Amino acid sequence: MGPFKQHLIDPEICIRCYTCEMSCPEEAIEHNDDNVIVDASKCNFCMDCIPVCPTGSIDEWRIVAGKDSAYSLEDQYAWEELPEQGEITVPEGSTEDFDPIAALLAEAHKGAGGKAKAPATAAKPTVNLYNLGHPVEAVVQGNYRLTSETSDADTRHIILDFQGKPFPILEGQSMGIIAPGSDAEGKPYLPRLYSVSSPRDGERAGYHNVSLTVKREDGGVCSNYMCDLNPGDKINVTGPFGGTFLLPSDPQARLLMVCTGTGSAPMRSFTMARQRQVGEKSGGMVMFFGARTPDSLPYFGPLNKIPETLLEKYLVFSRVVGQEKEYVQDRLRTEEHRVAEMLQDKNTYIYICGLKEMEDGVELAFSSIADSIGEQWQALRDIMREDGRYHVETY
Repeated sequence: MGPFKQHLIDPEICIRCYTCEMSCPEEAIEHNDDNVIVDASKCNFCMDCIPVCPTGSIDEWRIVAGKDSAYSLEDQYAWEELPEQGEITVPEGSTEDFDPIAALLAEAHKGAGGKAKAPATAAKPTVNLYNLGHPVEAVVQGNYRLTSETSDADTRHIILDFQGKPFPILEGQSMGIIAPGSDAEGKPYLPRLYSVSSPRDGERAGYHNVSLTVKREDGGVCSNYMCDLNPGDKINVTGPFGGTFLLPSDPQARLLMVCTGTGSAPMRSFTMARQRQVGEKSGGMVMFFGARTPDSLPYFGPLNKIPETLLEKYLVFSRVVGQEKEYVQDRLRTEEHRVAEMLQDKNTYIYICGLKEMEDGVELAFSSIADSIGEQWQALRDIMREDGRYHVETY
């Protein structure tokens, strides 16, 4: 038997949310108090666990000499960090330029859409500074309703202060909030991830406080806890998390942002960071933002005040009385020429964030637009992903 690809989990980044374990149809993922691991004898590379992982820690692979040489469960439970990729002997009869590692890693990502990469110019993120065993305490500075009182959606803008403790978080990263209490089995609640909605230097520039965009969900333990917080309340936080959905530092990079609901959080952090960086001149940013109605769209008022020279906005609504339903993918097609022009620019970065239900529709829209300019979307998308220019976070 030749080289074998082994699916592993990065213990330094994993936040022990166990979503991967719950999604694995082969029961190949298990955990103890220290680590979450993958049983090589059960894993069939179905990739069901890849898109549900909130941190990307699940998307790790090592090539071993053969299945008999796979890292054992005992090995993985003892790890504090992933082992380096070792050398693999080239199979007898192969050409000199045969690269078994590259070949098997490529095969590993087949069907998963490839592994996301951070933009080449993005700042290096800090990851997993605080964890479940060692969270950091933050104090609530403010809790403001973003949506109209008449709206069914209760979405909040929550500002947190870390009281001088370090919490270096970049635009596009997430943090974990630990709700107090325990679940039905008597276990403490696991962290709920929220994308930061403020720039790296703070909601208020230079103060390094952090804002989150939180929507109250029926039966949502953490969302209701967060939405009911008052100024002065203290909460436990883990993170930061995420190492790829990051803002390029190049001020000339063009951003094509597609979001729905609270998926606007990282887009707000990008927009504010770029505004502080380039001022009111053109930032090369285009946003397609979908919601049910204007009064349920987070940041509707502030968004309309941002100059079009800085941010080109397409606000799309699906439940306005007297109007046909429209979704972000519909507006992408309507603005086909605008989007096509950006797809052809190698300085364009695409960010998609929001409900998972939007993903297929957006993919189809991009496919149609790519066809209109003689491009094959899957190939173009894979090139952009390899260049760190295509990013998706849906939930």
